[in-house]
Amino acid sequence: MSSKSEKSKQLGLWTVTSLVVGGMIGSGIFSIPTALAPYGGISLIGWAVAAAGALFMAKVLSLLSKVIPASGGPYAYSREAFGEFTAFIVAWGYWISIWATNAAITITFVSYLSVFIPALAENTVLAALAGFLTLWLLTALNSHSIKSAGKLQLVSTILKIIPIITITIAGFFFFQADHFTPFNLSESSSLKAITITTAFCLFAFMGLEAATIPAGNIKNPKKTIPRATILGTAIVTIIYILSSISLFGILPPDQLSTSVAPYGDAAANLWGENARYLIAGGACISAFGALNGWILIQGQLPLAMAGDGLLPKAFGKKNRNDTPSFGIIISSVIITLLLLANQSKGLNSLYAFVLLLTTVTVLISYATSALAFLHFSLKNKLGFTSSYRNLALGIVATSFSIWMFIGSGLEANLWGFGGVALGLPIYFWNKRKRT
Repeated sequence: MSSKSEKSKQLGLWTVTSLVVGGMIGSGIFSIPTALAPYGGISLIGWAVAAAGALFMAKVLSLLSKVIPASGGPYAYSREAFGEFTAFIVAWGYWISIWATNAAITITFVSYLSVFIPALAENTVLAALAGFLTLWLLTALNSHSIKSAGKLQLVSTILKIIPIITITIAGFFFFQADHFTPFNLSESSSLKAITITTAFCLFAFMGLEAATIPAGNIKNPKKTIPRATILGTAIVTIIYILSSISLFGILPPDQLSTSVAPYGDAAANLWGENARYLIAGGACISAFGALNGWILIQGQLPLAMAGDGLLPKAFGKKNRNDTPSFGIIISSVIITLLLLANQSKGLNSLYAFVLLLTTVTVLISYATSALAFLHFSLKNKLGFTSSYRNLALGIVATSFSIWMFIGSGLEANLWGFGGVALGLPIYFWNKRKRT
């Protein structure tokens, strides 16, 4: 029987829901509207479809988490269903997604910092230097001490939603309906526009893995995990869609599509230039905090992979402060190279590229999880049955993932799967050493 103190440490519905919401709302919402602007109001359908797909995927992950609750989310599910090699592909792909995520967050931080230092929006070299300085400052902090990084994370998490809520509420009082006509601004067909904007929007829902927290830490996990997942995703969907409608209603499409700090520009349109600094400051804090958190994670994943013998032992070592500094530093080196290789794109185009690259690499883990769910259902394993409900859920989640691979475009897919292929020699080399 559990003691009262043990029960008090378990997570309830609202705590788990907050983890889901916090996992999804990061820096993406501050810059995604710029990527959506060339498509116009039809991008709101993209938000809705991405939310629906995210809900299906969240349901699959939450069901899997109840039967494989203790180790690593999609990595554990794929290992159980398809073996070590597939698990490596999933873990390596997710590691690449972290690199791309941190590149995107770095760009968001620099974009909003340009409100205070305008030269950053005009000089790509200066913007790159600012991005690298920020990336490596937080790399040094996380390499030195996870505890120090955690304190910074707490403050940034509290402040992250304030700019979004402020603009969302105020924007509806200064709403311009003509900004939504024509509904599809792009030269693409409506289906193609919805497909690409859904892929953009899906990036903002990354973090569904927060719903797969080990069940042992959650009160009544069979009910709490699915409820928190659905509730958290619903809350995030409402925030995303309302804030996008408000932002599109404040800024005309031509201004929004060229903006490097859309929420800051919206604040300036509503309350004058000084308001721009307040909103941009909040966005900088949010992006800085999000980057800090993901840099911490970029060392933890290779640490776990090294522990399973899937990466060289160097990634499994910790420094005197109990921090996996080697994995953190190697990851930041790769992020730096990724940004350098695509620097000619400019801030907005570079952001759109790494956003889609992140979507592709995360989709590898989501698609594999959906296939694992189908596998367990068809084989009647781990308590799953081949019911119409389970088969329909697995097929929809898998089909959505495939559609999003297509929507992300050829370039992002080539980079994503090319990056996964580069990891294969490491897998076979480590496997040979173990045999």
